[in-house]
Amino acid sequence: MLSKEKKTEIIDRFKKHDSDTGSPEVQVAILTEQINVLTEHLKIHSKDHHSRRGLLKMVGQRRRLLNYLQREDVERYRGLVKALGLRK
Repeated sequence: MLSKEKKTEIIDRFKKHDSDTGSPEVQVAILTEQINVLTEHLKIHSKDHHSRRGLLKMVGQRRRLLNYLQREDVERYRGLVKALGLRK
């Protein structure tokens, strides 16, 4: 789980305007951080299947948001992918 400070830091980095907390960029950035934290957790606790299911749901949600962003504005998609380091 992300701390409030970490979440605020991510929102400040990816927001498009002052009161932006729900744009696809912000949502994907928060999901990415949660996915990274949960991945580290699962490296230690490999038999935690409930958390694994939550991880898979988050990955799917992030994929849907990225597909939406790619359809709507390719440049924003490319910038976000580069900023988060999602594609190799």
